[in-house]
Amino acid sequence: MIIRRLIGLACGVGALALAAGALAQPAPQKVLKVAPHADLKTLDPVAASIVITRMHGLMIYESLFAWDAKLQPQPQMVESFSTSPDKLAWTFTLRPGLKFHDGQPVTTRDVIASLKRWMARDTIGGKLGEYTDRMEATGDRSFVLHLKRPMALVPFALGSAVGQIPVIMRESDASSDPMKPITETIGSGPFRFNRADWRSGAKVVYDRNPDYVPRQEPPDGLAGGRVVKVDRVEWLIMPDAATAAAALQTGEIDIWEQPSQDLIPVISTSKEVKVERFSNLQNQVMLRPNSLHPPFNNPKARLALAYATDQADFLAAGYGDEEWWKRCTSYFVCGGPNGTEVGMEAFAKPDLQTARKLLAESGYKGERLVLSTSNDIAPIGRMAEVAAASLRKVGFNIDLQVADWGTVTTRQQNRGTIDQGGWNLFVTTASGATMQSPLTNIGTNMACERAWSGWPCDAEAEKLRGAVVDAPDEASRKLALEVLHKRLAEMQPYRVLGQFDQPYARRANVSGVLAAPVMLFWNIEKK
Repeated sequence: MIIRRLIGLACGVGALALAAGALAQPAPQKVLKVAPHADLKTLDPVAASIVITRMHGLMIYESLFAWDAKLQPQPQMVESFSTSPDKLAWTFTLRPGLKFHDGQPVTTRDVIASLKRWMARDTIGGKLGEYTDRMEATGDRSFVLHLKRPMALVPFALGSAVGQIPVIMRESDASSDPMKPITETIGSGPFRFNRADWRSGAKVVYDRNPDYVPRQEPPDGLAGGRVVKVDRVEWLIMPDAATAAAALQTGEIDIWEQPSQDLIPVISTSKEVKVERFSNLQNQVMLRPNSLHPPFNNPKARLALAYATDQADFLAAGYGDEEWWKRCTSYFVCGGPNGTEVGMEAFAKPDLQTARKLLAESGYKGERLVLSTSNDIAPIGRMAEVAAASLRKVGFNIDLQVADWGTVTTRQQNRGTIDQGGWNLFVTTASGATMQSPLTNIGTNMACERAWSGWPCDAEAEKLRGAVVDAPDEASRKLALEVLHKRLAEMQPYRVLGQFDQPYARRANVSGVLAAPVMLFWNIEKK
């Protein structure tokens, strides 16, 4: 009897131990699996304005302000700020407890170095830099931005989510040459970049930052509390659209960031898949020439691009049914607050005779021109083929060169001639949030060496862009905008090819995707 009791007691203790062991096991990780639109090649969101790098930057870094869903700036890393009576001094205080992924506290030394680097690279940053006299740290958590003349759009600029974004890096990283991309990935944001599990061309991994303290406000676009509700986010690189569609339907991935429009009817048949529009403001398509070298250093050759191309040809090839696209010649996006088409009336439909005439007057003699593109983003690849065919009709000698998207975007930064690895043309897209304002539109920045890839140069356009920023009220800003738009129509820094909606697709058990200029991965829940 005693032996039986001892055995029973031992069994009971063993069962309790097993139960305790089971309770002690960590919960299985919640992993959000995403098929992004492209592979991540450039890790520095201040060195490149491409969307995939911007998405990466917003995962691991933060900025002083952040745009809400209405594109209005709200404090993010900033706890409080004030302006002097003459509007020439802006004082900012950082939130307490901010720290980088390596444990170092975020200080104003990091902030000032980061803003200087950003001002040397970005369209909005460059404009803010023109107004800036100096920045001075008044403590580890406070600094003052001194302006040469008033600029009401300071918080808007510091919260930019377009172009090269004003993320705050460690001073040691931000003090590097702004023209050379950094490869470090230490930020202070809600995710940490998992370099050990990164497989270029296959997988990019981010882990939840356990030390991150979000703001208390509810999420609103990029603003508010960045609460991470999954343990890990994996970007699984799937260049083939059919593969991504199948993976979404079977549950191998949870989100397809940019589903191919021709496959939307297929994936929509599944009750487990939801296809939704990402933003009320449509995205823009552009044909970007390199204005550094002939023939596109001559505005007549750039005008020839506008007369030689039909927006509908491009948009139908890229996005299929007209439900998803529309013609628009506004540099600042039809449907947005600045969507004027004044000065662009002549380019609504192609005029091949005028295009040939202007091309001849530009001095072009049939030299080979490289149109660089990729099929990794299928709509861009298809539209590049349309561009090659359209331009050949009026006498352009187009060499269409196809590579992976990472190679194409790296090449876009090359200022050399095509014999030096440079380029002459490319087709790309940009979010409506990026293109809707003269302050944010990367393509209409004509500040020469400080402009975005293509480097158009026109002092008059820059003067007129400054007049829009300086306008004291909405009425005068609208008038200044129309004068600027007429000048851009004459200079054609790029050919506007219209605009489109880009939906995303998710599994039904995924919720919480926020409306923002790019897809965000905080606030998302997976059941």
